[in-house]
Amino acid sequence: MSGEITVRPAVPSDAAAMAQVHVASWRSTYRGLMPDAMLDDPGFVARREGFWTTALTDERFAANRIAVAEQDGEVVGIAMSGPVANAEPGVLHLYVLYLLDGHHGSGAGSALLDAVISPAEPAVLWVADPNPRAQAFYRKRGFVADGVEQVEDGVREIRMARAPGPPVPPRD
Repeated sequence: MSGEITVRPAVPSDAAAMAQVHVASWRSTYRGLMPDAMLDDPGFVARREGFWTTALTDERFAANRIAVAEQDGEVVGIAMSGPVANAEPGVLHLYVLYLLDGHHGSGAGSALLDAVISPAEPAVLWVADPNPRAQAFYRKRGFVADGVEQVEDGVREIRMARAPGPPVPPRD
């Protein structure tokens, strides 16, 4: 790492780089939690690129907030939030927040989170369990496990929620 990390709204031309970050992050984070066949599927990157292209161009995703973190012109992190179905208006769901290995603790995660969900906005997210690094990151930013669990793609997840309030300073 050499240059400063910047965060900006994602644009359609970011889709390929976002897919690379998404897949690389899943492979490093979920190895041992998800089947290797899924993580190593040769079509995985192409499917993620299709997802990001759709998320960045389709009107169905117009209410979502999507951001990338860049360093030296390369995308190193991604984030996306959007409305929560069947929730009170104004509650956001953090759908995605991933960084490439080597960028954890750089401040990029906090900047991405703030880019897609203001610290004063109520929000929910699902996080793999076990994933102590991610869970600690979210706790430091005001999220607490609310007791709801699910299994998605074979991975146990816990739901964490944050009530609205004053900004919570990051403690990286």
